[in-house]
Amino acid sequence: MNRKVKEVADLVGISVRTLHHYDEIGLLKPDAVSESGYRLYSPANLDMLQQILFFKELGFPLKQIHEIITDPTFNRTEALILQKNMLIEKRSRLDQMIVTINKTIQYEKGAIEMNEKERFNGLDFSHNPYEEEARKRWGNQRVDEANEKVQRFSQEEQHMSNEWESIYTHLASLRDLSPSSTEAQKAIEQWYQFLNENFGTYSLEAFKGLGEMYVQDERFTTNIDRYGKGLAKFMSEAMGVFADANKQ
Repeated sequence: MNRKVKEVADLVGISVRTLHHYDEIGLLKPDAVSESGYRLYSPANLDMLQQILFFKELGFPLKQIHEIITDPTFNRTEALILQKNMLIEKRSRLDQMIVTINKTIQYEKGAIEMNEKERFNGLDFSHNPYEEEARKRWGNQRVDEANEKVQRFSQEEQHMSNEWESIYTHLASLRDLSPSSTEAQKAIEQWYQFLNENFGTYSLEAFKGLGEMYVQDERFTTNIDRYGKGLAKFMSEAMGVFADANKQ
């Protein structure tokens, strides 16, 4: 059974705009389009959407997800198994950190003693418990290539920071225009897409709410207005216009 974009958005709990964006960047293209021009998502599309959202939950940026799922050697079952193992490992580490935090609270109260090593239980990030398994499954070359990508991650973070600065600087140059102007709305859409690509899924309502925080919270206002006085208010209003205009 094929589903229209609104049905998929309601089923999954993401925005229609996010699905449109996934289509535009080639991450998830619907298998069919109706005679009326509606996107139609097949069961196979939903399977891939589930995979994409699992990767997002594990912190993968959209560009990297696209690289993974379009790789000719991509195997959905293998990916699910690896994701499950990653989540189990993450849960185990979180459980250990909770234990460490509880012990630290008791230590701070003077109820127990803790040595230096005990204070850092669950905080060892020096090894990847799945590297050996990955080398057996995919070979040394594939794992080495993956490690190289990890080493380049800091460079990607720098690129992300530069993109953030570029968007804010551009918006600051437009702040004397109406927030509903074409130029302002194109720029604020870049901000919306940037957030969804790098910081999780933002619904239109969440995006509008974030904009409201820009003027309600002095910390946001002060930080944003470093790029130009009045930018926080301008962005807040532009984000509200964008969210309302794209709801239908």
